[in-house]
Amino acid sequence: MIAVGKPAPAFSLPSTSGKTVSLSDFAGRKLVLYFYPRDNTPGCTREACDFRDHHAALSEAGAAVLGVSSDSLKSHAGFRSKFELPFDLLVDEGNKLATAFGAYGEKLMYGKKVKGVIRSTFLIDERGRIAAIWSPVKVDGHAQAVLAALAGAPVSAPSAPEREPAAARTSKPKPASATRKSAAPKRAK
Repeated sequence: MIAVGKPAPAFSLPSTSGKTVSLSDFAGRKLVLYFYPRDNTPGCTREACDFRDHHAALSEAGAAVLGVSSDSLKSHAGFRSKFELPFDLLVDEGNKLATAFGAYGEKLMYGKKVKGVIRSTFLIDERGRIAAIWSPVKVDGHAQAVLAALAGAPVSAPSAPEREPAAARTSKPKPASATRKSAAPKRAK
């Protein structure tokens, strides 16, 4: 299993730049490598747009960003163009790289155990070693957590698992006030 301080698995994958991108291309530079399940899905779109919106700050912190999924180059190109992503997306055919990083395996989806990409992000340092891991990733606030780590903040325990989409829930969650029992005893009438 991959761990902080260990060398990142080497890779050479096709990218939306039209070139093959390799880990060695980033020697001497930090790299934010994030794995996501699919282009054009709600959580993956929010995550990509969050990295897009924080791209300037990530670059100023000395880090490049790459997104990775098993979608085709055509799908990636459309996704990148549609959301004006300023970073490349890599094609991980057969999820081989995701498997090497531990970002592919058993997970819960809509309450069922399935095999698939586990939304994960790896911060790789200038020497090609893993500096931080977030897995599974909770999308909201994730780009800010990566920025904080780049600024030297400690990385907390793995992010909380993503919530299932609202459409997948069978009932709406009750407000806290409706589920909390009052600490004060009820008065008899």
